[in-house]
Amino acid sequence: MDTVAQRSRELKEKENKEKAMGGAERVGKQHKSGKLTARERLGLLFDPGSFHELDLFVQHRAVLFGMDKTYVPAEGVITGHGTVNGRPLCA
Repeated sequence: MDTVAQRSRELKEKENKEKAMGGAERVGKQHKSGKLTARERLGLLFDPGSFHELDLFVQHRAVLFGMDKTYVPAEGVITGHGTVNGRPLCA
């Protein structure tokens, strides 16, 4: 039987995997081409510490065109809410 601590640890590991955005190689490729990652851009837009991400663990159910064999972290979409200059904003 899983304990709460085990489940919590598994959830944190899953969260870290999703937030890694495909791993250091993909992030490095973005940086090498002079781009920031989507989460980095959101970090610049929103007031520090105010962005709260939603639906981090969303997964598609598509099976056509080999989509059932692909993994896209957070389905390539980041949604959430926070404040910009103290005003509420959803992204």
